[in-house]
Amino acid sequence: MKRSSIYTLLAGICLLAAACKRELTTVTFKGGTAPVLTSSATDSVSLQPDDSANIAVTFTWTNPNYQFTNGANTFDVDYELQFDTAGNNFGGATMQTVSLVASLDTAFTVKDFNSLMANGLVLSLGQTHQIQARIKSYLNNGDTGAVALYSNVQNFTVTPYAPPPKITPPAAGTLYIVGAATPGGWDNPIDLVPPSSQEFMQIGTTEYKITITLTASAEYKFIETNGSWTNQWSVATQDTYPNGGPFIFNGANCISPSTGGSYIIDVNFQTGIFTVTAN
Repeated sequence: MKRSSIYTLLAGICLLAAACKRELTTVTFKGGTAPVLTSSATDSVSLQPDDSANIAVTFTWTNPNYQFTNGANTFDVDYELQFDTAGNNFGGATMQTVSLVASLDTAFTVKDFNSLMANGLVLSLGQTHQIQARIKSYLNNGDTGAVALYSNVQNFTVTPYAPPPKITPPAAGTLYIVGAATPGGWDNPIDLVPPSSQEFMQIGTTEYKITITLTASAEYKFIETNGSWTNQWSVATQDTYPNGGPFIFNGANCISPSTGGSYIIDVNFQTGIFTVTAN
């Protein structure tokens, strides 16, 4: 073999080895800095019905500056602005999360923030509550090895007012339950004596409650007037929420729990949620 050919072969082997070495280089996540959350609120966020269109509070936070071994992060950073009542350590059943992508600030109008507090956190109206807020940052890419970072906690008080109900309640102030899951079946008007056995008790202006025996895995819905199908409420998609959940106007039929028996049904038009609890 000619000497020049040997040199050419050796050069090719070296280039191949270098290429293989580059392919084996692994990019790893180095970490980031917990974001710092600040807000325009000091001790409290003022919520007044007459100011509903005004900005109630603005939140801003710093970039966590995620780093990798090959340099700064180039993925979009996802953020969750979390709200909960003080003492729950952001683990309360009604904790609220506002998701944002590649943003370092967000503002809430009085109307939107009041709805978040009243309908979201389900705070008692007209009473002062201690609220906490924080930012969670993370990379929405499962291959990075990045872990979520949490900001400092902001503390403030709020006194929510009654926002418009999420679902418009019955104008007549009455609510009935009908369907195969009920003793009266789909008869409308209800063919029972008395028909009031399938009428809800009104709890306030936007909440209704009834204790009733339900047949297992059967259909039902709520109607405003005994004998009329004009105004009715139920779930958006059939076969969902056997124990309650979101409901809408003129939706699909609800499905009762898989076990028949006595249940308490609570329909809350303020929050747009109904619950079905074994009695």
